Amino acid sequence: MTNKKTASKDEVKKRKLFGTDGIRGTANQWPMTPDMVVKIGQAIGYLLQKETQHAPILHRKVVIGKDTRLSGYMIEQALASGLNSMGIFVQLVGPLPTPGIGYLTRTMRASAGIVISASHNPFHDNGIKVFGPDGFKISAAMEAEIERLVFEVDLTQFLPPSKDIGRTRRIDDSQGRYIVYVKGTFPLEYTLDGMRIVLDTANGASYKVAPSVFQELGAEVLQLGDDPNGTNINDKVGALYPQKLSEAVLQYRADVGISLDGDADRVIMVDEKGEIVNGDRILAICALHMKERGLLKNDTLVATQMSNFGLEKRMNEAGIKLVKTDVGDKYVVEEMRKNGYNLGGEQSGHVIFLDHTTTGDGCIAALSVLAVMKQTGKKMSELNHVFEDVPQVLINCRVKRRLELSTVAGYKELIQSVEEKLAGDGRVFVRFSGTEPVIRVLVEGTNKTQISQFAEEIASFLEKELG
Repeated sequence: MTNKKTASKDEVKKRKLFGTDGIRGTANQWPMTPDMVVKIGQAIGYLLQKETQHAPILHRKVVIGKDTRLSGYMIEQALASGLNSMGIFVQLVGPLPTPGIGYLTRTMRASAGIVISASHNPFHDNGIKVFGPDGFKISAAMEAEIERLVFEVDLTQFLPPSKDIGRTRRIDDSQGRYIVYVKGTFPLEYTLDGMRIVLDTANGASYKVAPSVFQELGAEVLQLGDDPNGTNINDKVGALYPQKLSEAVLQYRADVGISLDGDADRVIMVDEKGEIVNGDRILAICALHMKERGLLKNDTLVATQMSNFGLEKRMNEAGIKLVKTDVGDKYVVEEMRKNGYNLGGEQSGHVIFLDHTTTGDGCIAALSVLAVMKQTGKKMSELNHVFEDVPQVLINCRVKRRLELSTVAGYKELIQSVEEKLAGDGRVFVRFSGTEPVIRVLVEGTNKTQISQFAEEIASFLEKELG
């Protein structure tokens, strides 16, 4: 038997489980291996048992949902095992949108909720997102504590006696609960009678619940991406690939198209002319409508650094303040909660209505736009012209190394050179993805040809230096 190498303190410090949206990686590779997931489950379970700020309860319970990835079965069992070993009772709800787990965690009075999903990533990836008892994603401090326990503590010393091991059971009516909850966000005095919708559920978590939401409100629903097989989630369908949806809207003469991603926490829409309605436009449509009715708290919208300058300009014209955060829906939610705002989101389609939900919810966001259509009598194409986009070019380049960009020789000079050429009529924004081995290069400006050249130049440089 060979001796196992013990990790040094420096090596341990370099390890990191959580990114901008939970833990994520290739299934059956670190950290998404069964043994690591068991440890993660034990760490979460230990923290929950240690929790003393709430009134004592007989059994602490955790709700676990997932999307349709093949690896979801493996990770679900490993997580439940780790939690059970710490005395936690687990309730499995099966495939359900991420926001549905936030909702069920609150309403079922669970100590935590966990989603097994890699969101918009391809099937071979998977991930873990953790919600607290309030239905919001856990804090950075709790993420750090979970990492510390996993890497530095022998959790087996805290295992309870055999009689106190937790149990796991399945909840059969979770989908119905979520459907009723989402429908409840749509104005009671309206229906979707007479509306034809093409719905793309990305072969993901919403493939059963989403069509029911819109059908039960009266819409005729034509569905794409509704045949998950474990490996086709997000495969040329869903919010990242709206072109097929656009074609279907034209083919079936639909009033609107709705495209969700794999875990249905984001949405991209299509108007009746086949034109894309991205997250920025959804935010603008809803913000203007809410402001007009006195429902937009503090007359403020929260977006991210990736949002188009055209959105900011339109909001300013309407007397709406636009607050920008770092990229990531959790940063948007943090800003909203901190300052009492109720609408925020991302260009990518995460749209958060804090009056209704604790995280991005594609179905609720889509219903909010449909409500505007009903209340104003306008077609989707009319609403889609809410503002004029400033040209943007976004390039995603895959990299092997994650370095502080300011330390890369020549990077600072390159960015300064591009900014000087833009002469104040644009901007450059470069960041590492928090969920993929990708660096995103965004250049914005008035001349599409020029900014395309600048984006290509920066991307090529980074691929060469970090590839």
